[in-house]
This record gives sequence, structure tokens and C-alpha cells, in this order.
Amino acid sequence: MFNSCKKDQPATTETPVTPTPVTPVTPPVVDPTPPVVIPATVPTKQQALQAIINYNTHFYNEYGTYGTSLKAYYWKDDNHSGRMDFWTQQEAIETLIDAYDINPSDDFKNKITYLCNGVRDKYGLLWTSNIYNDDIVWGALMCVRAYKITNDGGMLDMAKNNFNMMWNRAWDTSVNDGGLFWTTDNKTKNTCVNAPAAICAMLLYQATGDVTYRDKAKLIMDWMVAKLYTSSGEVKGAINNAGSITEGSLSYTQGTFIGACDLLRTEYPAVNYLAMGTKAMDYAKSSMCNSSGGILKDENGNSDTQGMKSVFARWACRFTKNTGQVSRYGAWLDANALQVWSIRNLQGLMWNLWGSQTPETTRNAFETTGAIAMINGVYIYR
Repeated sequence: MFNSCKKDQPATTETPVTPTPVTPVTPPVVDPTPPVVIPATVPTKQQALQAIINYNTHFYNEYGTYGTSLKAYYWKDDNHSGRMDFWTQQEAIETLIDAYDINPSDDFKNKITYLCNGVRDKYGLLWTSNIYNDDIVWGALMCVRAYKITNDGGMLDMAKNNFNMMWNRAWDTSVNDGGLFWTTDNKTKNTCVNAPAAICAMLLYQATGDVTYRDKAKLIMDWMVAKLYTSSGEVKGAINNAGSITEGSLSYTQGTFIGACDLLRTEYPAVNYLAMGTKAMDYAKSSMCNSSGGILKDENGNSDTQGMKSVFARWACRFTKNTGQVSRYGAWLDANALQVWSIRNLQGLMWNLWGSQTPETTRNAFETTGAIAMINGVYIYR
């Protein structure tokens, strides 16, 4: 299932820094296979804030200046063996953006700016050398979300220019009647590029007023509904050039389809995106958890899958609020937030295996994003 998503990159050598110590928090003893309990409470907003502070203490690194500003990146692991790779770095920054949305501060706003400067410094302004079209989309999506906070026109330009470059090389109607290719070898069309591209296009439309972005989002969703969305609500992961489905659903692809439905439903009322998004949420709740309505399953197949639940949490929680369906999904999402808070280690970090206690060592930065996004996400609708 996971092979086509894997894109490991060799570690880069960076100069380590010593993180600021975190006051230990003694976690409760957790049953490795805990029963599903509908909680009366969730972690507080202060605890959500502490979760991202702990994350930044372990992984955030400012490493120099970028013009008159600073630049930063996230280390890939506790050993500070190098920075996170391209797409996981974007998702870590998005996790910080999630936290800013719940607990805004000048510190977080500055860190978002410095991290974007780090992306510019490392990868340049146009990422044509990256063969993964989904990487380009994740980066553009991060930039347009960051722009909404910083009002930095350079971030908006990065989002527009990279989205446009990706679209021009990836959108194709000669094979399977449309869709964006996953990589530049043009062999498969995957949800992991198409669904976030629909979200990114809608956010670019909102930021610029350019209706061509909205039109592109609609083209993508029309194609996905025809080729990858199923009557059960499951969103398949990929289709090859012969028209065969090659991947099932994963939390991040299910979540971004849900997010795209949310953004398009008011622009295109004649298309029942609300019903499709709701069916996709119902499928995730019933079939992508350890038990129906329970804790989201672990996705630990490789280093690219370990943080995928952060993407699901981000868009599922927004869908829940924006569509007025807290009574349908709130208790389930709350239960996941309470569960991940209960497995934190003495350093306040929470890994991606949500049914068991987080170890004290060998944690990587991507696998500890999902819990933070989940804890912050419930405050989108609360």
C-alpha cells in the first residue's frame, strides 16, 4: 500500500544545537489497546499550546539570516542529524500554522516567517527540480496558508508560481480523462497530489480573486469524483495509466478530499460536495479506526506515512465546524485528541502510534506532528 508514497532522501549534515529543556510531565499509564471512551473533556487550549512549544523546543532551529530577517528549519529527529526533507518540512510548518490559528502569537508568526525563509534559502523560489508534483502542492499550500498570517507577498508569489508550474506539467486529459500526475514520469495519478491541489487552488482563489484557480479546483474534483471517490465514501489513493486502482485510502488522502469538498461546496451548490464530504467523513470514522468511531489507525509503513494523520486532523476538524456537524463528529475527534494527549512522554512529545506510550528516545519530527494537529484541531469547532 505504501510503496508509491515513499520518497526517502539522504540526510543532510547540519550543525546541531542544544534544545532548551522542557519541564518533565509525568504521563499516565496507558493500556496498549485502550477501550474507546467518549471523553467529557479534551486537552485544554493551554495544553494544545504546550504541545507545539514542546515540539519547537525539540526540533525548531534558527540557523542564520535571510536578508534583514532570520531563517529556520525543523530538524528531522531528536539527534539533529539533518533537516526534515521537502514535503515533511512543509507539513511541520503547517502544524505550526494550525497552532497559530488556535493560539496566535507574535512568536509563532515570526517562526512561520523564518521557516518560510528557510524553505526559500534551501530550495529557491521555484521548485522545478523536484520530480514529485505532490511535493510542489504541499509546499504551495503551506505558502498560501502562511501568507494569510504574515501578509508576505513573497509567500503568495511562491504559492502561485509553484502551483502554476506544477499544473502546467502535471495536468493531463489524454490518460484517464484528466487528473494530475503524481511525478514527472507520468505513470500514476494520485489523490495525494490531486486533493491537496484542489484545496490549494481554492485558497489561491480566495487570496487573489483569480477565478481560474477556482475553475482548476473544480476540474480536479470532477475528475476525482469520477475516478477515485467510491459509493462507500472511501477515496482511493491512485490510478495507473491502464485505469486500474493501485492504492487504497490513507488518512491524508481521505482528509484532503474532505477538505476540498468543504472549500468547494459553497462555490458550487449544484454539486453536492457536502454529501460527498460527509460520506468520506463517515467512511473514515467507521473504517479507518481501530474500531468504528474509535482511534485512528496507525500508519507506520515508512517515514512518509508517519505524520499523515496530521493532514487528516487539519481538514476533518474544519469540515466538522464549517458544515455544522459537531454533533456527528465532535465526540469522535475529541476522543482522538484525548487519547494522543494521554500517550505523551516525559518530554511532552506524542508519536504516531496512538494506542501505546510514546518512547523517550529515537523520535522523529514528522511522526510527532499528528497528535499536535489533532489536539489543536478540536478547537477549530469548539
